[in-house]
Amino acid sequence: MDFTFTEEQQAAAEAARGVFAGVAPDTVPSPSLVAGAVAEDFDRPLWDRLAEADLLSLLLDAEYGGAGLDAIALCLVLRESAKGLARVPLLESAAATAAVQAYGGPELKAALLERAGRGELVLTVASNGRTGHDGAELAVTARQEGDDWLLDGVQTAVPWAHTADLVLVPARTAADRTLLAVVSRDHEGVVLGEQISTAGERLGELRLESVRIAARDVIDADGAWEWLRELLTTGTCALALGLGERVLEMTSDYAGKREQFGHPIATFQAVAVQAADRYIDLRAMEATLWQAAWRLASGASGALPASGDVAVAKIWASEGVRRIVQTAQHLHGGFGADVEYPLHRYHAWAKHLELSLGPAAGHEEALGDLLAAHPLG
Repeated sequence: MDFTFTEEQQAAAEAARGVFAGVAPDTVPSPSLVAGAVAEDFDRPLWDRLAEADLLSLLLDAEYGGAGLDAIALCLVLRESAKGLARVPLLESAAATAAVQAYGGPELKAALLERAGRGELVLTVASNGRTGHDGAELAVTARQEGDDWLLDGVQTAVPWAHTADLVLVPARTAADRTLLAVVSRDHEGVVLGEQISTAGERLGELRLESVRIAARDVIDADGAWEWLRELLTTGTCALALGLGERVLEMTSDYAGKREQFGHPIATFQAVAVQAADRYIDLRAMEATLWQAAWRLASGASGALPASGDVAVAKIWASEGVRRIVQTAQHLHGGFGADVEYPLHRYHAWAKHLELSLGPAAGHEEALGDLLAAHPLG
């Protein structure tokens, strides 16, 4: 494998650095100081700048006004977004539009893709299921009635549900197949409850009560949900990497300036060893992320399905981002809990990402199942 980024991918990352350079993590109230959400909406001015920089249409083909890039380019941009805790539905909207492009019908593509690429239409994905532990495709049932589909069920912790225009909802049919339905939040039969993430962001509990969806707004291609789920997961790993890199950078700067007994604490062996361990975590998170993104982007075959590489990336991202912020808090001392210092915000976001990815033990079990089904020999 050659993980050298192409000129187009590097250009996307450079554009992202320019857009996110002015983003500060404290543009909204601290989640430690408010009982509800830190804001009612995502960062709309930043969303407009992303659209102007053509970063919302990265994965779209030229016929829809996009750059025709891949999951690697998206992950490079997401990595930059996490360094400033950018409050935009970039991952969810980009992944949803990519799924529509790859698996949707002509009418659905024509209705959504160009508008989404220009930032005029915001999409999100209900990917957490009813409890956050079971598969999202099991939380909603779909039954056909004439040319339409009727959806019933509950999806929890849907990101940006209150502000996105459309939600892609996985649903299970009686034939044990998974569909992706495109649902408007104000559709008849849709009820949205408010939930708050550990980072203080507004999530939605999406209740569907006999919601009627026209066939043109349903994606029933085999493998569509699995592909979308893996892209979302890999993108979340990219967010964890970018956040971890920024936190370790903050910790390095602090340890180089904070003195005890007349010396910077960075010169103490115990501090240096802990920082070195977290650097190793970051490099492992990075290597496994690009392996997973490369498998998704290239479609290359391997000893295991691409889901195996995604599982490995999830293991490192989930465990790694937690260890990085915990060590940062420890080495910062009281500053780590100071609400006027940004580290506590990164800790809250890291916890949200860790919960989104799920426990490493579960991914290890899934990886074990894959190894059992595909013996390496």
